[in-house]
Amino acid sequence: MTTPVSAVPFSEGGFAAGRLSSTRPFYWSVRRELWEYRSIYVAPLIAGAVFLLGDGISLLYTLGAWGRPGSFQDVHLQQTMAHFDVASGLIMAVAFVIAIFYSLGALSNERGDRSILFWKSMPVSDLTTVVSKAVIPILVIPLIAFVVTFVTQWAMLLISSAVYAFHGLPAAEPWREVHFLSSTLGLLSHLLLIHGLWYAPFYGWLLLVSAWARRAPFLWAALPILVIAGVEKIAFNTTHFLKFLGDRIGGGGLGDPFLSSKMGMEGMTHNPLPFFLGPGLWMGMLAAGAMLYAASRCRRRRMPL
Repeated sequence: MTTPVSAVPFSEGGFAAGRLSSTRPFYWSVRRELWEYRSIYVAPLIAGAVFLLGDGISLLYTLGAWGRPGSFQDVHLQQTMAHFDVASGLIMAVAFVIAIFYSLGALSNERGDRSILFWKSMPVSDLTTVVSKAVIPILVIPLIAFVVTFVTQWAMLLISSAVYAFHGLPAAEPWREVHFLSSTLGLLSHLLLIHGLWYAPFYGWLLLVSAWARRAPFLWAALPILVIAGVEKIAFNTTHFLKFLGDRIGGGGLGDPFLSSKMGMEGMTHNPLPFFLGPGLWMGMLAAGAMLYAASRCRRRRMPL
C-alpha cells in the first residue's frame, strides 16, 4: 500500500486550519459588514468634511472682520476651542445614529433581499454572524468616529497654526489652548467605553428586534418601551423606566452616576478602573450577551421575507 503524496501536507495544513477555524469566519464576517454597509465610514467622513468646510468659512470671516492680529488672536482662540468640542460632538452624534440604524437593519435586511439563503450556506454559525454584526456598533463605529474626529481636529489646528504663523503669532498657541493630547485620549476613552461598552445593551436589543421582526423593526423596537412607560405612568403615576433609560443613555444610573458629567469622562482617561468596577457596566454586558444569543436563535429559525 502506498501513502498518498498529499497526506503529510494535508495534515499540516489541517492543523493550521484547525487553529484558525475559530477566528477566520468571524474576521471575514466583520469584513463583510464593512463591504456591505459603506455608510459606516462614509457618513462620519462626510460629517468631518462638512465641519471643516464650515470652520474654514468661519476662519475667513474672522480674518475679514478683525484686522489687527491681537484682536484676531483673542477671537480665534475662543472659536477654535468652541469648534473643537463641536466637531467631536457632531461626529459622535452621526456615528451614534449610524450605529442605531445599522443595528436595526443588520439582520432584517438580509432576509428582505434574500441574501440570508446564501450566507446560511456558508460554514459560519448564526452566533458568529450575530456577534460579528454586534462588533460593528460596539467597536468598529466608535473607532471610525475617533479616527475621523482626530483627523478633523488635527486639520483644524494645523490650519490655525498656519494662520497664526502668517500673522507673526506663535504657531503652537492653538495646540496649547485645546490640550490636544489629553482631549484626544479622553475622546478615545469616551467612544470605546461609553459609545461602545456602555451602550452595548441598546445595540443588543436592536439586533434582537432586527432578527425577530418581519416588518418595521424600528416600530417594534420602540413599541415595548412606549408600552412599559405608558403602563407605569397609568398604574403608578411614575416615570422610573424612562428615567432609567435616560440615565443609561446619558452615561449614569445603576451605581455609575459619575459617567454623566464631563469631569467624569475626563477622569476615565486617567483612571478607568471605577468604570470597570461599576455594576452598571457588567449588568449591561450580561443583558447584551443574552439578547445577542436570543438574536442568533431567531436568525436560525427565520426565513426570507
